Amino acid sequence: MKKILPILIFALLIACSVKQKAADGEKGKDGTSSVPEITQQDIKISMEYLASDELAGRATGTEGIEKAAVFIENYFKKNNIKSYYETYRDDFEFKNSRSSNPEEVIKGFNIIGVVEGNDPKLKNEFIILGGHYDHIGFGKEVNGDKIANGANDDASGTIAAMEFGKYFAKSKTNKRSILITLYSAEEMGLRGSGHLAERLKAEGLNAYTMINFEMIGVPRASDKSMAYMSGYERSNFAETLNKYADEEVVGFFPKAKEFNLFMRSDNFPFFKELNMPAHAISTFDFTNFDYYHHVDDEADKMDYGHMASFINKMIPALEGMMNAPTKEVALKDE
Repeated sequence: MKKILPILIFALLIACSVKQKAADGEKGKDGTSSVPEITQQDIKISMEYLASDELAGRATGTEGIEKAAVFIENYFKKNNIKSYYETYRDDFEFKNSRSSNPEEVIKGFNIIGVVEGNDPKLKNEFIILGGHYDHIGFGKEVNGDKIANGANDDASGTIAAMEFGKYFAKSKTNKRSILITLYSAEEMGLRGSGHLAERLKAEGLNAYTMINFEMIGVPRASDKSMAYMSGYERSNFAETLNKYADEEVVGFFPKAKEFNLFMRSDNFPFFKELNMPAHAISTFDFTNFDYYHHVDDEADKMDYGHMASFINKMIPALEGMMNAPTKEVALKDE
């Protein structure tokens, strides 16, 4: 028995090690993983296409944004993210008041996917995650380059939402349902998110919270929180996410209020129409990236280690909020 006991202990330790590696997203001996991995390489592959010259800056109404939409739709299909409507597209049109021809009608489309919750009751409540996949098209020429590729703005946020969709579609760890919502015409005045928010309100969606991922491709200084949330003081959203992340992933950024960022991004229409906690989360703080609306906002300037770290840190934060038995996140009286 004395000889057998050390062998049993050793076998138990090996089994625990294999199980823990699987829980951390690493493959066990059988080649399977209990949860999907969020990797730098997967993020980079999506970024290098969405921010490529082939898409010519992804301006709404152009061939480039159509290519981006098809790429996202194929990503959703491949990763079992279902279409929320009859197709993935939520079509809309509007007159472009910023055009030299104000009567010009622009046709746009949001891309909407859904990951159904696994709880019979809570699945009727929806968490909305999103980002805008359009950009400005062309910018001021620099060294012969006119294409504003929009890697940080906002292919980065788009990819974050896509990765969350992939994760939850595979892990099936969300009790509440998730809408993955990617908007066009943000650069033309929040047209896409505005249209979708109005549509969801008219349809009576039981929406709980919304997060818009806006420019998360570059890290902040080491003495700052990893990310910040616009409208931080309007709800207890940040503190709830940080509780489940077990660290301050989302902090307060004074300039967000000074610059009125809460009302300048795609979260605002959802707050306005659905009267719920709806915020933008960003890691771009106006000091750590020089290429906002610039032709050098390119894929090779993104920090993929940072992006993977941010997305992975947000997963337990989102899971905790999504799976809580009651609605913990609420608006505060201003």
